[in-house]
Amino acid sequence: MQRGSEPVDMRASRYHIATLKEAPADAEVVSHRLMLRAGMIKKLSAGIYTYMPMGLRVIRKVERIVREEMDRAGAIELTMPIVQPAELWQETGRFAKMGPELLRIKDRHERDFVIQPTSEEVVTDIARQELKSYKQLPKNFYQIQTKFRDERRPRFGLMRGREFIMKDAYSFDRDAEGAKRSYQIMAQAYRRIFDRFGLRYRAVAADSGAIGGDLSEEFQVIAATGEDAIVYCPTSDYAANLEKAEALPPAGPRPAPAQPMVKTPTPGRSTCAQVAELLGVPLARTVKSIVLATDELGERDEIAATRIWLLLLRGDHDMNEVKVGKLPGLERGWRFATEAEIVEHFGCRPGYLGPVGTRKAVTVVADREVAVMADWICGANEADFHLTGVNWGRDLPEPDLVADIRNVVAGDPSPDGKGVLAIERGIEVGHVFYLGTKYSRAMNATFLDEDGKPKPFEMGCYGIGITRLPAAAIEQNHDERGIIWPDAIAPFTVVICPIGYDRSEAVRDAAERLYAELLGAGVDVILDDRGERPGVMFADWELIGVPHRLTVGDKGLKEGVVEYQHRRDGAPTPVPLAEAASWVRARLQV
Repeated sequence: MQRGSEPVDMRASRYHIATLKEAPADAEVVSHRLMLRAGMIKKLSAGIYTYMPMGLRVIRKVERIVREEMDRAGAIELTMPIVQPAELWQETGRFAKMGPELLRIKDRHERDFVIQPTSEEVVTDIARQELKSYKQLPKNFYQIQTKFRDERRPRFGLMRGREFIMKDAYSFDRDAEGAKRSYQIMAQAYRRIFDRFGLRYRAVAADSGAIGGDLSEEFQVIAATGEDAIVYCPTSDYAANLEKAEALPPAGPRPAPAQPMVKTPTPGRSTCAQVAELLGVPLARTVKSIVLATDELGERDEIAATRIWLLLLRGDHDMNEVKVGKLPGLERGWRFATEAEIVEHFGCRPGYLGPVGTRKAVTVVADREVAVMADWICGANEADFHLTGVNWGRDLPEPDLVADIRNVVAGDPSPDGKGVLAIERGIEVGHVFYLGTKYSRAMNATFLDEDGKPKPFEMGCYGIGITRLPAAAIEQNHDERGIIWPDAIAPFTVVICPIGYDRSEAVRDAAERLYAELLGAGVDVILDDRGERPGVMFADWELIGVPHRLTVGDKGLKEGVVEYQHRRDGAPTPVPLAEAASWVRARLQV
């Protein structure tokens, strides 16, 4: 059944249906190809799309579900400007820090503005003007609004566009306890929203990234083509994104040295995998070296000093940049060292680097795994040579810092101690953050508390990618014929396909009666009255992905039946004409 609005008389001959047999060559992923072929979007520029009528119906259904659950959770809708004055962004420092993703413009008076990618500054400005007393709290304002982020490489259609529609909400509370209650209310509202969409998803613990804050969850639609790795424990409730998932310290003490350190020829083998193959040892016996640099700026923002860091990871592990960015001394920003800096400190080009015998002092950070290894293999700081049998304490000092700096891998122990980790792919479609006072303090946004003293608001922010969500749904639900929409967000829930509509009075009359009955019952139905051949008609609706189809034809009518077929069904089911409308309604999931 249609929720929240009355169904409108929809006939294919009056609607805009513009399917394509082939997608443009630059469409890289399934959702991009199918949305273009189904006539749901039309490219205007790189990462900028027109939402065509069929696609806009999907977007409006997504918006309606989001709006209903946000209202139900007590959030209050408003709309903030797309164009925002730079002064607000300068108060928080994000005008300079955000980088080129933030589209900066000037008006005719040479005043700076931005095209909003998000609205923390504007909504905080509203709060400091409107919310004067603790008696007005808590408050949660939300909007469904166009955003713009100047992606360096827009791709994948609506999955990574530059212009998009997002629902963003912002909560204001008097203390941290209240803010965390608001956060939980939103987290539960998000679960209701994604449950209603009919998609398989996971809520995972996440890093807050550039938004900032402490408590954070991502909502990921499960799809093999997803850009994000989701880490979870099949035997517990643990779930996190790859950036956040902790790699636990290995159990047990470090083994005692059993081999002498030997300088070993490894001609032309500059990677751990090549060295392990040459020496006939497991890749896990090798240690890779990653060299970073941090720059200390002087009074005039010139580089006053540079510190070189050597990160050591097991050869079969990968560095986690988010974890690294939180280490003491690296939390204010780091970069990969230049080749000149590497040669200056190690006396060797990359590929043969290691912590033993560096030319100049470097800060050594060992991953937890490396810190308990014995008899390991690393570069000898000389081209075509590696050191075997390296041991901490005996051959080099203990590391300056031991930390979790790697990505977890499948089979690692779960941080909750209830099993081992598995990894699957996902597409982020929602994110909830507890911000604390990050923005309210920067913008001096305060209220008078019960004691009459000003206090900064405790804030949270909550986003859903409205236009990204249909693309994620398609990545999860499609086959070789096209899209398979969940009922709740399909452009039409039911399509009636009359065979010979323009030639058979019996078919036309039966189709019209069935259409009127479903329409009167509040079903979101479209009647294909174009008179197309069955193959063309079916191909269009299978590509578009309408989940329920009723086919009316002369042959079936002679037996008093029509054919029902769900988009996932392999064959149609005969249904008595008199029961067809109720049959379909019983199968609707919206």
